[in-house]
Amino acid sequence: MRWSFGRSLVRGRARAVAGACAATLLAAVLVPVGAAGSAAAPQTRRVYTADGLEKLPAVKPVRACADVTGLDLDGVTDAAVTIRSAKVVTTGAAAPYCEVQGTVAPANTIVLRLPVEGWTQRYVQTGCGGLCGTASINYGQASTCPVVQDGTVASATTDMGHQGQNDGSWALDPQAQIDFAYRGVHVTAQVAKAVIKRFYGQRPAYSYFTGCSDGGREALMEAQRYPDDFDGIAAGAPANNMVVQNTFHHAWNVLTNKDENGDYILLADKLPLIHQAVLDACDALDGLTDGLLDDPRRCDFDPRTLVCASGQDTSTCLTAAQAGVVQRLHDGATDAQGNRLEIAISHEWGSELEWTLFVPTAQGQTVSSENFVTSFARYLAYTNAANPDFQLSDLDFTAESFWNTVQSSSYLSATDPDLSAFRESGGKLLLWHGWNDQHISPQGTLAYYDAMRETMGASTVDRFAELYMFPGVAHCGGGDGPNTFDVLTPVMAWAESATRPGKIVASNVSDGTVTRTRPVYPYPQVARYDGTGSVDDAANFVAYTPSTRGDAATAADDYDWLGARLYSHGYQTWCRVVDGKLECRPSRTWLTARASGA
Repeated sequence: MRWSFGRSLVRGRARAVAGACAATLLAAVLVPVGAAGSAAAPQTRRVYTADGLEKLPAVKPVRACADVTGLDLDGVTDAAVTIRSAKVVTTGAAAPYCEVQGTVAPANTIVLRLPVEGWTQRYVQTGCGGLCGTASINYGQASTCPVVQDGTVASATTDMGHQGQNDGSWALDPQAQIDFAYRGVHVTAQVAKAVIKRFYGQRPAYSYFTGCSDGGREALMEAQRYPDDFDGIAAGAPANNMVVQNTFHHAWNVLTNKDENGDYILLADKLPLIHQAVLDACDALDGLTDGLLDDPRRCDFDPRTLVCASGQDTSTCLTAAQAGVVQRLHDGATDAQGNRLEIAISHEWGSELEWTLFVPTAQGQTVSSENFVTSFARYLAYTNAANPDFQLSDLDFTAESFWNTVQSSSYLSATDPDLSAFRESGGKLLLWHGWNDQHISPQGTLAYYDAMRETMGASTVDRFAELYMFPGVAHCGGGDGPNTFDVLTPVMAWAESATRPGKIVASNVSDGTVTRTRPVYPYPQVARYDGTGSVDDAANFVAYTPSTRGDAATAADDYDWLGARLYSHGYQTWCRVVDGKLECRPSRTWLTARASGA
């Protein structure tokens, strides 16, 4: 007889059994393993740290770092693998590691870090942001995870199949589009695990992915398309509705702020005025005046209250046109009839100081939002239809234009809410977003989380996924709110000891000094001051669950927009290159039918 509370092979990889007891984290758990029928089977003990991580014995390499260049990796993935270099790095490292650089054909650059001493059997793969194009391991909000800090994890990343070319022109190569869409992360995981097995003599006990922005999209793409690659995933501010975001969302940021002469109506010098007015109106709604809105949806701010009165100093107020811009930037893109071309609330109240991404300081400037649209729309948005001359004015804000534009969502976007295969394989997912995100609307993450619960059932989702919303935090970090936190350790603890994620303590850090800490609880809970002690100490806050989202003052989330069905299962495609063009299957879905007018 053989039985165990430990890892079992599920869908072809090692998984931590979800039923492992984690009530007492430092307690030993007996795991009897031995020959069938043995009455005295040998026993091992699983021990956990106070963080809920399994105390795994350190493993030494079985070969020299330099020998990695000679590994035979044929058949590991769907294409040839070339290892170009392998060298030990000690400078600036928490612990020495073997840095491996190579390529998965045709052009996926991969970088690995393999600890040369003290590897604790974990693998962490990191994502990349924007349109990627560089292979650089960046832990982001996982950098304070203890096993990342001490350098005992193996890690890797990829440039997603192209190098540089932030103007998007790399996408003239259709294979590069496939690698960027979904293949690059997957083949990197396959190769990295194979290298780890040959370097240490065993595969990782646990594998994780963490990424933000496009890295968050990559994270969700993995859970949706390759559910067996990772035991746990932390997906931050995911660009999962990528096509809408990089066309209508960012184009609206620019065009709704232009007058008939092409001049900007609102300039950045007005943003502090607007922000202070929002705080004056809404900061105290959560019971604490601290410069943060714990749920901006409760804020019913009206920019028209800032319109200049007769004779008022114009530096202290807005014109009616400027107030209109503020409202439209908050509300998001629409067509001429007011039909929504993105989810309502494009930019949350309280995020105004971050709007310099698309509100310029002076006339004549080209803002980042415009560059996002042109680089994407010229080469990526329209399948097999590159247009290097595309300008923002070429994008029509109509229903017909919308459906023609979002056809590439079938392979570029990661909005499929059915994660049944990921759940069945034992995977754990931590979604997170900053409320003050200026790049990607938090509403997209809320909509995806709600779509998961509607598709799979709330109780099912609760068993493997959590969502955290960080007050005052901008895109992937920064902002006025506590913006330094660890999203990876909770995922690891959930996978390794079945310790369900609780509060995450976020900090403001200035010149190495922590100036404020706050707890962030799993959504829809928020933190409430208990009335004692410093408001800058997380210990003085408790979890509070609003009776409705944002309490009675807040309307329910409104996902009634033209592309609502993009957050569904069944239209996603897989692509290959045929005669120099993308050919995607299935060729006929409800999405393609919408483009044809059916």
